[in-house]
Amino acid sequence: MTHLWVRAEQRDNETRVGLTPQGAAKLIAAGIKVTVEDSNTRCIPTDRYEAAGASIAAQNTWPSAPQDAIVFGLKELPDDGTALAHDHIMFGHAFKGQPAGKTLLKRFKAGGSTLYDLEYLVDTDSKRVAAFGYWAGYAGAAVALKCWIAQQKGQIAGPVVPYASSNHLLADLQSDLVGTGTHRPTALIIGALGRVGTGAGDLCTVMGVATTKWDMAETAGGGPFPDILRHDIFFNCILARPGTPVFVAADAPHKTRKLSVIGDIACDPDSDFSPIKVYDRTTTWEAPALRVHDTPPLDVTAIDNLPSMLPVESSEDYADQLLPSLLSLGATGTTVWSRAKSTFDAAINAL
Repeated sequence: MTHLWVRAEQRDNETRVGLTPQGAAKLIAAGIKVTVEDSNTRCIPTDRYEAAGASIAAQNTWPSAPQDAIVFGLKELPDDGTALAHDHIMFGHAFKGQPAGKTLLKRFKAGGSTLYDLEYLVDTDSKRVAAFGYWAGYAGAAVALKCWIAQQKGQIAGPVVPYASSNHLLADLQSDLVGTGTHRPTALIIGALGRVGTGAGDLCTVMGVATTKWDMAETAGGGPFPDILRHDIFFNCILARPGTPVFVAADAPHKTRKLSVIGDIACDPDSDFSPIKVYDRTTTWEAPALRVHDTPPLDVTAIDNLPSMLPVESSEDYADQLLPSLLSLGATGTTVWSRAKSTFDAAINAL
């Protein structure tokens, strides 16, 4: 019997989950055993999973789970260097040459186990079967707008917090924006037709931010892209790959520009393929803006778990997208899981 073990998230400010109680009930009805760790931070209470028929385990006990259990979480595992004996489903950020990713892969290799990276669960057309992208874009646009609002006051953006719903986020943001007067920034989105770009565009529309929307056609020439510097805010909403052009070059802060905020929602600064060359590290909930130039100011915001700002909505959306694939766990033949394993095996062989 396939056994899915849903671990508690151990990262700060991470309250999302990739399986809802309703989804757990469907997995159980399909003959899949489901164990859910207790969590005092998860946005969906543990007792709802228990009512759905899942077994409940103490939080952070996945290292001692039965050997055949597939451990399912979203964000990073504790960076303790131990060998990983269980197969894991998670966002590993390990297949594009990231230094921390190589360390993680070595842990899987040492334990003889497999990483099924959620970013690389794809269908036969190589399209991701599930993504948090829309809510990443929505929240990322909100944070970038907070950075711009702070600049209007001669400040740098302060800490961000999670919201009970998108309506609560909009009300808070509108209040802050009204305090700046009637002027509104302009924004340019690259990747506007994708999930992330759509979310960013929707937030901008609600907030009255005039937006220029670019996608593959507008960037096919390979740059440079001076129009980016003519907008107040720039959103990078594409997954960086080999051949991705540079959108913001290293010398951009010193050029004549209107640009004052970069929302790197794709957020992969340590990848060789990153198209944003003015920063080299992610930002945090406590310090969402990294000031890379003072006069005139240029802030970069690049938080790598943005959907956690709207944990309930983003979890429910993502879990609904992923559930059909979870129902196929253990199936034979070429599946989303076998494709993900092939990607992992290639990365292991390249170590």
